[in-house]
Amino acid sequence: MMERLLLTLLFVALFALSLYGMWRGWRRQAREQSVRVPPLPSVPDEPGEPLLESSGLYVATTFAGRWQQRIVTRGAGLRGPAVFRLYRDGVEVDRAGAAGFWIPRESILDVHTARGMAGKVMGTESLLVFTWRLRDGDRDVELDTGFRGDDLAEYPSWSEQVEGGARA
Repeated sequence: MMERLLLTLLFVALFALSLYGMWRGWRRQAREQSVRVPPLPSVPDEPGEPLLESSGLYVATTFAGRWQQRIVTRGAGLRGPAVFRLYRDGVEVDRAGAAGFWIPRESILDVHTARGMAGKVMGTESLLVFTWRLRDGDRDVELDTGFRGDDLAEYPSWSEQVEGGARA
């Protein structure tokens, strides 16, 4: 009986230590990224009428081309339900339970589909990925923002309507 209690306590202690280590790593990564990644743009007060709207899952924002390197600073690493809205001047990322942000249309470099991003891997090209340039003074960072829409048939509309954004 005493051996079982000791083994249980040891297991609980190791589990708690693992959780603490993950929490510390997440916080360290957020601190390091807060220097490299400027604040995400906020949604304008009057963006106009939405041209296109899709609901689904905000997957992550990563450094462009590095689909496993999630941006965790400023809440950008929190996966959750979201609505993406396309306006004349940009894309609103409206996340449930987390701060939304704005992707200016002139900053969008590409819109494409992908199989995976930051721990979310699909068997098909079922993620819609916006590659965009975040500018803040002398800092430019290229990012990928991933979205898993409820209706994959809407993806071609996004690609067609976002065409004409920045190409650099």
